[in-house]
Amino acid sequence: MKLRPLDPRDYRDLVRRALDEDLVDAAGHARDITTESTVASTARGRGRFVVKAECVIAGLDVAIECFRALEADAAAIVHHPDSTKCANGSVIAEIAASARTLLVGERTALNFLQRLSGIATLARQFVDAAAGRIVVLDTRKTTPTLRTLEKYAVRAGGAANHRFGLYDAVLIKDNHIALAGGVGAAVAKARARNAGGAIEIEADTLEQVDKAVAAGADMILLDNMSTEDICRAVRRVAGRAKIEISGGVTLPRIPELATTGADYVSVGALTHSAPAVDIGFEIDALE
Repeated sequence: MKLRPLDPRDYRDLVRRALDEDLVDAAGHARDITTESTVASTARGRGRFVVKAECVIAGLDVAIECFRALEADAAAIVHHPDSTKCANGSVIAEIAASARTLLVGERTALNFLQRLSGIATLARQFVDAAAGRIVVLDTRKTTPTLRTLEKYAVRAGGAANHRFGLYDAVLIKDNHIALAGGVGAAVAKARARNAGGAIEIEADTLEQVDKAVAAGADMILLDNMSTEDICRAVRRVAGRAKIEISGGVTLPRIPELATTGADYVSVGALTHSAPAVDIGFEIDALE
């Protein structure tokens, strides 16, 4: 499926605030004292984003915005768009602008690009390991205020998004069950308030799986279960609900989990533990 680009409204304010972290002092003055001291205001340059390790790209539009927020006419050429797998040494994009703009925006642009490409790269590794036998999902374990960007990066890596927030899907977890009065009561109450909507419920034990099926849950999240118990749960559910695996999911374990018959596996590590990709920004002077 073709990757849908980010809406600029999802990142323009974030970029502006990120630039302000670097530029604005306690008195409210925006300045880069090193660049202003060493580079003429009339100097022009071309910057190149160069990957230093094999990776999947995500966040180029956000990185480019870091320069256009400083100089509206900054010109960008993209050689390898988001979701592209790139080899070490690939030039993924070029920016032509004032040399000062390139220097000021460099670190902020790399912070976004390295972080989002790291997520996309890790997501692709999980998807490749799953080999089409189970759908890899993300979770809500995202960096505060960056969820839209990080979930986009997951999609760029070929994985899928779970719910975006508390507002768009019912997922009954252990604390909901305890406060609602049990599995059956929790599902019944959720169904009454969300007629026609899918109801997912977390199960820590096979007994809870049986109760979730009896209560009519549409999807059951198997939390921190062994592979053996996951297989037992799949057999007991027998297609009456979709099954999601969660908790204790690592990359080496994915091929094994993909053979269980479960429909989905959710991986918090895609967003909370993805290492940043090593990407450099090399600047040359223009005549």
